[in-house]
Amino acid sequence: MSGRRRGADSETEDSHAAIADYAFLSDRRTACLVSRSGSVDWWCVPRIDASSTFGRLLDAERGGHMSIRPTADHKIDREYVEDTLVLRTTMRTRSGEVEVTDLLALRRDGSADGDGHLIRLVEGRRGSVRMSVEIVPRFDYGEVRPWVRRDATDRHVAIGGDDAIVVWSDVELEAAEHDVHGTFSLAAGERAWFSVRYLRPHRLDAGVEELDAGRLEGRLRQTTSWWRRWLCDAHLTSRAPRDRAVLLSAMVLEGLSNGETGAIAAAATTSLPEVEGGSRNWDYRFSWIRDSTLAARALAELGFDEEADTFRRFIQRSSAGHVDELQIAYGVGGERRLMEFEVDMAGYRGSTPVRIGNAAALQRQNDVLGELALLAWRWHRRGHSPDDDMWRFICDLADAAAARWSEPDAGIWELRNRPARFVHSTVMCWAALDRALALADACMRRGPLRRWKRERDRIARAVERHGYDRRRNTFRRAFESDEVDAALLLLPHTGFVDVADERMVGTVAAVVDDLDERGLLRRYRAPDGLPGREGTFVACTFWLAECLAGQGRLEDAAAAFDRAAATANDLGLFSEEYDPRSKRMLGNYPQALTHLSHIAAASALARHSSDLADVTGPRG
Repeated sequence: MSGRRRGADSETEDSHAAIADYAFLSDRRTACLVSRSGSVDWWCVPRIDASSTFGRLLDAERGGHMSIRPTADHKIDREYVEDTLVLRTTMRTRSGEVEVTDLLALRRDGSADGDGHLIRLVEGRRGSVRMSVEIVPRFDYGEVRPWVRRDATDRHVAIGGDDAIVVWSDVELEAAEHDVHGTFSLAAGERAWFSVRYLRPHRLDAGVEELDAGRLEGRLRQTTSWWRRWLCDAHLTSRAPRDRAVLLSAMVLEGLSNGETGAIAAAATTSLPEVEGGSRNWDYRFSWIRDSTLAARALAELGFDEEADTFRRFIQRSSAGHVDELQIAYGVGGERRLMEFEVDMAGYRGSTPVRIGNAAALQRQNDVLGELALLAWRWHRRGHSPDDDMWRFICDLADAAAARWSEPDAGIWELRNRPARFVHSTVMCWAALDRALALADACMRRGPLRRWKRERDRIARAVERHGYDRRRNTFRRAFESDEVDAALLLLPHTGFVDVADERMVGTVAAVVDDLDERGLLRRYRAPDGLPGREGTFVACTFWLAECLAGQGRLEDAAAAFDRAAATANDLGLFSEEYDPRSKRMLGNYPQALTHLSHIAAASALARHSSDLADVTGPRG
């Protein structure tokens, strides 16, 4: 799928591999991370926000893992099987070569195979290689060491609390008290299959499907075919970028989605730190309205209209159509209670606490009102006007924006120290009113149009008076503030200001001047009440590239895009943040906001490059 990093040395059993060393697998319900060394160090089942079964990512000693690796020193190459999220890792020793294929199994219709089914295939390619396998389940974030037994069909069953896994392989494995392990040799042309299925212990009494190599081969074919069919079914627009890396970002967004509900998780992990060894550790395995509406926009730009509508319906269901009860984030099943607490894990490279749940779900973030109105407007522009229920919801959004726009909020960055009147949040309230008015006009709908127009115009005057710095020719981070933040780069999406307006040109310059760090952008520099200094926020540099492209500065846009794109790992996966000094990924991973911003920036570059070609004609 993307370029391979060839000739890399084999990993030792590092207590915590670098974030960039992990591959991402998904069955559109659960997700897992596989290290370069062939260890599954993160798998939460039966849902992406459930407790971990393998959690070595956050605790080397107690977290649990499943590793398959040669017993001798070896070198590693890896890639995704083309147009899929099926991972292929080649391991080379002096004596031979094997290929490991990893997947979370999908059924033909794209649903998860049961509650979660991890399949690993090892194939001999050259010579003979001695391999070692360890399956060390530790349920409930490492709290539960399971009881392991061998059943009458030679499967190993691990049970602990309300969790269980069933392990099957066609090579001989041994059971210890709390884990399963074994060694085996593979010659060229030989295969070894491993299946790890999750289920609730009480379902063991009803019996579990017996597996063999043929059935697992069928699951592999189904999974590979579904991902390829999903890409083929997209109605890619004429100017959509066809770059493999962009299509991988689309697959990551689909992998972070829940195939049953339409929710899109912000990331697959919790508590990967923004500062290594620090406390800026948050749980991102939930569906944020803002991130998800931006993801829907990015996917729709590529032609994935169905995914955009599925999320729209998820939000309408989750809020029960009542804006007063709207949260900024939900569980991927629509759950409202995302209570934040800490678990007893050592943390990624000593970064504690490890948090489960996210208290930010209860924050006031006024920008979500505009995001939902913009989502409805984009859906209308694609030929789907709001029905009566949706129109009532849009009216409530506009009314809430009219009432709240002057109130401080936590803002897009979810600050936990002090609310402020952020310009981005205020402009998003303007967008909620502006799109409601536009929909009323286009769809001949009734509403309190005079009041909406009055409040919309009041917001515009307030932003121009208090949210714009005439001396520096830049929009401000917050009313009367002397600072900027990278969220200002999103203002053109609202329609409040054109990207080529001289005020946005000045804003882009101010953001670069104040927030640039070795070619990448930080979110802000203002104190946020938390210790430590976070890394650059990768999505922000993609936003910069998108703005520069819209301003006709295509060379600068391409350079910014390339700097952000270079933070991806060898598979094309992005984290939340990046430290340009140490060249390390930071934050939760893979991050939906970064991947969707990658798509949006690539689309902008393709679109504006095409526009320029239309004007200038082909070059001789």
